[in-house]
Amino acid sequence: MGSESQASQQATTGGKPKVILYWLEKSRAQRILWLLEELKIEYELKTYKRVNMLAPPEFKKVHPLGKAPLVSIQAEGAAEPIVLAESGLIIEYLVDHFGPSLAPQRWQDGKENQVQGETEGWLRYRYLMHYEEGTLIPYLVTGLLLKAISTKSPFFIRPIANAIKGNVESMYINPNLKNNFSFLENQLKSAPDGGGYLCGSKLTGADILMSFPLGAVKGKYGFTEEKYPALWAYVDRLEAMEGFKRAIQKIIDVEGSYDPAL
Repeated sequence: MGSESQASQQATTGGKPKVILYWLEKSRAQRILWLLEELKIEYELKTYKRVNMLAPPEFKKVHPLGKAPLVSIQAEGAAEPIVLAESGLIIEYLVDHFGPSLAPQRWQDGKENQVQGETEGWLRYRYLMHYEEGTLIPYLVTGLLLKAISTKSPFFIRPIANAIKGNVESMYINPNLKNNFSFLENQLKSAPDGGGYLCGSKLTGADILMSFPLGAVKGKYGFTEEKYPALWAYVDRLEAMEGFKRAIQKIIDVEGSYDPAL
């Protein structure tokens, strides 16, 4: 699959690890697929269909929680693979071993291993790895659940469900997302080294992680180009990248279509 320094010189192990991405339909595994494409890592894609909106029982054979995405990596000579869950951990591990250029420089020159010696870009990178799932995604998942409750409620109680949905959105989801969109807009405008991406002037694993939620809400919840021009342009820039487009094409090949919505 090409080279990013041949996937960081075969992860600096001297051999070619076996990498498997376990793909559950309609999951957030899209960004892991993009990262694998971006790093030009050879990988196997194993796909699974949901059963009643949940992962099938066989998915739990890979990881007991049955959540996607999952990645297994088996180094040459290793008896068993490691199995990684949670998108942030997967991205950090793959970047550390296969593509360190997708992480900002950690230390300021002359301040190696010192408290407060980290670069702004690296601190942003580590923060975003936790922010995406810990702060941003919960609002979006809450909105998704409210939508499901509203649309799947029996007809005679649907007006009540819609009223509850509207109240939660107006009092909780919308103001919090507005705050987050403004935060990210300002993060882009103040990014170090001239900006362009959230951690600086170059694409990082954090940008790949952020691509899914921002792509999913683009044009929704008040996220418009007029209100947040830098954030809107940022999402456009991510979605125009060749690695992103290759990943989307693979999703279309597997599922028949690509819907970025949550």
